Amino acid sequence: MIKGDIRRAAILLMSLPEEQAALLLQKLEPKQLEAVSVEIARLNEITGEEQEAALQDFSKSNPNTLTGRVGGLDVAKGLVERALGKGAAVTVDNIRQSLEALPFGFLQKVDSQNLLTFIVDEHPQTIALILCHLPAAQAADVIRGLPAERQISVVRRVATMSQTSPDIIHEVENGLERRMASVMSQQFENAGGVSSVAEILNVIDRATERSLLENLAQESPELVEEIRRLMFVFEDIVKFGDREIQSLLKNVESSQWAMALKGASDELKEKVLKNMSKRAADLLREEMEYLGPVKLSTVEQTQQQIVDIIRRLEDAGEVTTHTDDQEDKLVQ
Repeated sequence: MIKGDIRRAAILLMSLPEEQAALLLQKLEPKQLEAVSVEIARLNEITGEEQEAALQDFSKSNPNTLTGRVGGLDVAKGLVERALGKGAAVTVDNIRQSLEALPFGFLQKVDSQNLLTFIVDEHPQTIALILCHLPAAQAADVIRGLPAERQISVVRRVATMSQTSPDIIHEVENGLERRMASVMSQQFENAGGVSSVAEILNVIDRATERSLLENLAQESPELVEEIRRLMFVFEDIVKFGDREIQSLLKNVESSQWAMALKGASDELKEKVLKNMSKRAADLLREEMEYLGPVKLSTVEQTQQQIVDIIRRLEDAGEVTTHTDDQEDKLVQ
């Protein structure tokens, strides 16, 4: 097999159920099986376009079923073990050794953001050399995180790079691996971030929330806007009482509801419809059916418009997005 055929075979196998892929692997000669399995292990992510190109006959009859797939050593190992059974150990070891022999192969286990932290200040030529040895999706994540002017310098060098001395590659690889040794031996968990702030402010008292956001807005209005958008999402309307729903109905156009509810849960749809008159609810149902299939991005944009209206109504004291475990009691 030539390299292009090996890659297409790997994509085909990854696109099939594991049982069928294993049956096909059994029909390959040992060297072919190992070469294809190494390629599967190398593949980090396959785009729908690349999968479609490798499966032209399939895509003609099923053009909408193609989705990106993920490869990796575990996928390759699983297929080989299904194909060879007890005799898989040697082949799996060969695959692992082939991967480890690849320049910068250790980086395939490293999160792109962690890698970016270590190389962002390197010379563009060094960054370009590293990116040339990464899967396309991982390299794209790193480039996306670079400053704009650095992005241009790096991409230009990637485009013009040809042959590089193995000694230079080995030197850069060893230096980076030593620096990242602590990262390789640790597991990281995501903590903090805008979503954490939104969750905290969702349960804090309204006065404190308002004060914090107003003060923060003086320094970073963009950050405040991002926090606000995460604090209350469209589906949270289902938590509203009838009074809040009816107040909202007065301020949102029927056409907005028709579009926004296309992507809502049945529970939310019913909650909104039951607070309308029978005639208005029937008209809204008809309008939703008339819209037919709509783009998810359009639905989400309309939902966000309604969330923005809710935030304005909250500032005016007409609704509240803060919910307690128990409803406030009325006092005489």
